[in-house]
Amino acid sequence: MFLKEYYAIQDGSVAISAAQASMFAKEVAHDFNPLHDEDAKRFCVPGDLLFSLVLDKYGLSQNMHFIFSGMVGHGVLLNFPDDDAEKIDVTDNQGKTYLQIERSGDVIRDPALIEALIRDYVAFSGQNFPYVLVPLLAKEQVMFNIDRPLVIYESMTLTLNRMDFHEPRLEMLEPKMEVNGKRATAYLYFQIKCGEEVVGSGCKKLAVSGLRDYEAEPMQAFVDEYLARKHGYLGDLAEATA
Repeated sequence: MFLKEYYAIQDGSVAISAAQASMFAKEVAHDFNPLHDEDAKRFCVPGDLLFSLVLDKYGLSQNMHFIFSGMVGHGVLLNFPDDDAEKIDVTDNQGKTYLQIERSGDVIRDPALIEALIRDYVAFSGQNFPYVLVPLLAKEQVMFNIDRPLVIYESMTLTLNRMDFHEPRLEMLEPKMEVNGKRATAYLYFQIKCGEEVVGSGCKKLAVSGLRDYEAEPMQAFVDEYLARKHGYLGDLAEATA
């Protein structure tokens, strides 16, 4: 599986360095959230990498629900239990839970299909900012603190209508946002298609903290800087691999 370069096994546990997590975020998901920068003060491993590792280990179940209950820092040793249970907790060696998984139904274990779904899902996920979140924030007339942005994965639900599909492709559905004081919850709905047939659906739930009144110019400057950093990094990467 292509995920091998984004983690290491240490004393029987999964260790993800800041460098590995940042590389996954930028080069696989094209996610340039500052929280995933290698030198970020509040660095955390992307939830999409944890989701990918779960599918790699346990397969793709017909019904899956993920709750991201803790931010994984650099080098935290994670335990993914060898378990076929319907409820699984991913914990560190002190027993702290970082990810809760609930699953049911049939299971797909085809590595090629799982990799295709992971790649399409994280690519979809990496486009959430700015193309989905900024219009939602503007509509609600709120914005996060651009000096200390905090947008984190809260949960994700995935349901498959059938299991005998191939070449899955994700399509965004109409998102929505609920604002409650200084905090907002974004619901990013999607469907999974095989050709023109819808074979599954899901929702990614994001928490946005530290809200304030929306200001178009500072937000646009933040977006411009974000996209310049993204395009610069990917441009350099393309040159290096050409």
